[in-house]
Amino acid sequence: MSPVGRATDQSAARFLLPYPASRIGGLPEGLPVAVWDGTGAPPAVESLHEVEFFVIPYTFTQTATVVLPRLPRLRVVQSLSAGVDTLVPHVPAGAVLCNARGVHDASTAELAVSLILASLRGIPEFVRAQDAQEWRTGFRPALADRTVLLLGYGAIAAAVEDRVIPFECEVLRVARSARTTARGTVHALADLPGLLPRADIVVVTVPLTQETRGLIEADFLARLRDGSLLVNVSRGAVVDTGALLAELGTGRLSAALDVTDPEPLPAGHPLWRAPNTLISPHVGGQSSAFLPRALRLIRAQVLRHLAGEPLENIVRDREG
Repeated sequence: MSPVGRATDQSAARFLLPYPASRIGGLPEGLPVAVWDGTGAPPAVESLHEVEFFVIPYTFTQTATVVLPRLPRLRVVQSLSAGVDTLVPHVPAGAVLCNARGVHDASTAELAVSLILASLRGIPEFVRAQDAQEWRTGFRPALADRTVLLLGYGAIAAAVEDRVIPFECEVLRVARSARTTARGTVHALADLPGLLPRADIVVVTVPLTQETRGLIEADFLARLRDGSLLVNVSRGAVVDTGALLAELGTGRLSAALDVTDPEPLPAGHPLWRAPNTLISPHVGGQSSAFLPRALRLIRAQVLRHLAGEPLENIVRDREG
């Protein structure tokens, strides 16, 4: 990606996008676009005064927040992340905020299942043994016949379900409120105390909100049966790190974490050496599956905006 692109008409760019219109495809010829992928300096202020639609470059949310006050005509902020908790406070009044629901489903679900399988079958131990040129065999649990609780039953959790069902698992679905779907019952958060003792594996995909911050705390973990695995592919602050460390220290539970609190996890943090713990560096969405889905989302949302049609994935409307 080039650090800074050019608008079709720099003096009247209406769209600030992380990719050129030619790469996105399917957009009207001559669409007034300024291109910035989050690296290098953003376009000059004079080219931004007409921007009404800003797509936040993926993984550059913090960098992009400084651009928001420079967009006086901003009407739409489109994130390329599923979680927008760090972006919400910076979106100005009068602008719609949309997340990237659907973009990361396949990639994040793949990682969640990879973490489950690697943890259960002892893949990290095999890698360490290979490095030491040692033949270490042993008995490990399988994913087959396990009960998987999906906490935060949305698009990503549904994608996880699609991938674990062929492993002959039972699935428990939990969301903020109860509902019935074609797949089966979705339980409410209030039902968690009764469901947790049934779970062998808990996969966390909830967004980070005031309601979910610290949701997984000591009482939650205590209700899990011995030998259960906690997989977090949402946000680190959903889990009380101290409570998790206490359980991991006893050897009663295992954890596979793509996200941590704090993040990035600093050197010397006790999570690095916690027993039965596998850590990946927040890479759930960072795979080859990202770009084609991101381009489709950008194209569809820009076309809806141009046509005056309702946008999808709105997480905050203009009234805030």
